[in-house]
Amino acid sequence: MLQFPSLPVVSRLAPTPSGFLHLGNAVNFTLTWLLTRRAGGTLHLRIDDLDRARFRPVYLANVFETLDWLELDYDHGPSGPDDFERHYSQRYFLAEYEASLQAARAAQPTLFYACRCSRTDLARATPPGSTTYPGTCRPQLLPLDAPETAWRVHVPGTLTVAVPDLLQGPLIVPLTAEVGDVVVRKKDGTAAYQLASVVDDVRLGVTLIVRGLDLLPSTAAQLWLATHIPGMAAFQHTQFAHHGLLLDEDGHKLSKSTQAGARRGILAEASHPRVVYAAVARLLGLPQPAGESLGALRAALNDSLAE
Repeated sequence: MLQFPSLPVVSRLAPTPSGFLHLGNAVNFTLTWLLTRRAGGTLHLRIDDLDRARFRPVYLANVFETLDWLELDYDHGPSGPDDFERHYSQRYFLAEYEASLQAARAAQPTLFYACRCSRTDLARATPPGSTTYPGTCRPQLLPLDAPETAWRVHVPGTLTVAVPDLLQGPLIVPLTAEVGDVVVRKKDGTAAYQLASVVDDVRLGVTLIVRGLDLLPSTAAQLWLATHIPGMAAFQHTQFAHHGLLLDEDGHKLSKSTQAGARRGILAEASHPRVVYAAVARLLGLPQPAGESLGALRAALNDSLAE
C-alpha cells in the first residue's frame, strides 16, 4: 500500500536517450508526476546523457514527444532537444562530478581502486547471469592515475543497506552480493552513472525518487556511496518508491536496449496513453475507470489517499 511522501517533495524524471521510451518508462514518468503533483511539489526533467556512445538525437526527441503525449508537465528543465544540448547536458557538469570524486579520494584514500578489466575479462571472470564484479583488480593496487583504468569503489564484504520504501515497505539489499564494487569513474576519465546520479540529485534538491524494482540495487549503491562522498549527505534523506516491473509478452522486463529494430517505443505501439494510465492504476490498486484519462487517474489517487 502506498505511503504518501513527507513534504516538501522535489522529484525528477530522469530518462536516458539511449533508446525509444517504452511502456515501463511511461508508467514511471506518470507515477512520478502523480505523486509530485499530489504533494504540490516541484518536478525536474533531468536527462541522463553520460552514455554518449548510445546517444541518438532521435532518442532525445522521443523524450519530449512522449511527455507531450502523456500530457505530463514539469517545472524545471529543458524545453526541447536544442535547449537540452545547449544548457542541460551532463557534459556541462563533468567538472562537478570530478570534483566530488577527487574530494572523496582525498578524504578516504583507500575508497577507490583502479581497474583495467575489459568487458571480455568481466565476462570470463563472472558466472553466467551474474553482473557482480569479482574484485579481480582490487589486490593489484594499480595507480588510480594509470591510463585506461576505471575507478571502482571498494564495497566491504557482506555489506547490507536498508532502503525505506513508500510502496514496498522497508527493504534490505545485500549490496556486496548484488552489486559489488561499482564503477564510479570510467576509463575515459568521466564519471559513471552511480556517482553522477547522486551528484545531480543533490544539486537539484531531490527528496523523492520513483524507480522500478530493477533499480533497487542501484538505490542501495547510491545510498551507501553518498555516505562516502563529501557534500552528498542530503541524499541519505531521499524518499524512494520502487514500483513493480512491467513485462513484455514473453515475460521479460521491458528495456530500451533490447527493443527490436522495428519497435519504436510506446508512441509507436499504443494508439492512446490510456494503456499507460491503466497500467499505473493497476500498480496502485486503483479501480479500472481510473485508467481512462490522466485526470481520472489523478482524481482516483487523491480519493485513495484521502480515505
